[in-house]
Amino acid sequence: MTPAHIIYGDGVLKLLDQTKLPGSVEYVELRDWKSVADAISRMVVRGAPAIGITGAYGLALAVRAAAGANDFRSSLDIAAAGLSAARPTAVNLAWAVGNVREQVVSHAASGTTASELIVLAERAAKAIHDDDIDRCQRIGDLGASLLLRGKDVMTHCNTGSLATGGYGTALGIIRSAWRDSTVRRVLATETRPFLQGSRLTAWELLSDDIPHTIITDSMAAHFMKTGSVGAVVVGADRIACNGDTANKIGTYGLAVLARAHGIPFIVAAPLSTFDAKIASGAQIPIEHRDPREVTSFAGVAVAPAASPAANPAFDVTPAEYITAIVTERGVLKPPFESSIEGVLSEKRESAGSRS
Repeated sequence: MTPAHIIYGDGVLKLLDQTKLPGSVEYVELRDWKSVADAISRMVVRGAPAIGITGAYGLALAVRAAAGANDFRSSLDIAAAGLSAARPTAVNLAWAVGNVREQVVSHAASGTTASELIVLAERAAKAIHDDDIDRCQRIGDLGASLLLRGKDVMTHCNTGSLATGGYGTALGIIRSAWRDSTVRRVLATETRPFLQGSRLTAWELLSDDIPHTIITDSMAAHFMKTGSVGAVVVGADRIACNGDTANKIGTYGLAVLARAHGIPFIVAAPLSTFDAKIASGAQIPIEHRDPREVTSFAGVAVAPAASPAANPAFDVTPAEYITAIVTERGVLKPPFESSIEGVLSEKRESAGSRS
């Protein structure tokens, strides 16, 4: 089993350092929101739901540091903005940080004591963490029914326990399908340039004794052509109202290849990944990271020093290439404008009934 990778207690956030996997299992200990934001930016923790949970705990640390101070509100706003900016494409981060902030601010206005605000913030972050694990389990079980028995499934990047609160989104579907004896083998793309597939997904699959084969990103079309691939299952960092989906760079290419070979292309994501404020993928901000992640790995150069490199961390897959989007509330099918609006309306109504 994959070890716990996000642990919070007594004002200390411990994160399993995913940059060190699979070579070693090491944890970093963080005690303030700035170090949390830095860890998110450096991809010590990654995966949209996981960085959302981490950001929520980061804001709890900010509340612990500033509660009772005269500038509490401004300090909280600075921390929330700094955490949300650490990875701009994944909407879960801003959503989780905003969720904790809103609860703290509303209670601070009613005269809640500093110690009570700290407890409130930590409980709010823990609730987001626990809720994500439950959502992933439901996504996994719902999505497993979409996979063809006896076929390989291809996945990209890492969408398992390490990328979420636990269990995983796309990898959660694969886990549930393996439990149900549906999946024959997992084809895990290496996912250049950070190798989340070969380093992290393979590590999780190995831990769960799930048969798998690592392939380079450029091998995807070859394996699809063999007829062994029954589905491509990926996660998401942000989904627009029309179903356009931002995910790890290379996802769009897999979707085009899947369409060309008549293979279902399935996206798995909790409702927190949907951005009700944007109509299409054209409005999704794309994070561009240090080009040195492309020209070197683990400090070793893999390209001429004078050669320039591009490093967009995400791409956007148009909704027309997506067969289904699996959420904790059900499987969404085209036309996505209406199916997405339906689940988002239910989410708003249920939130309103609890307030």
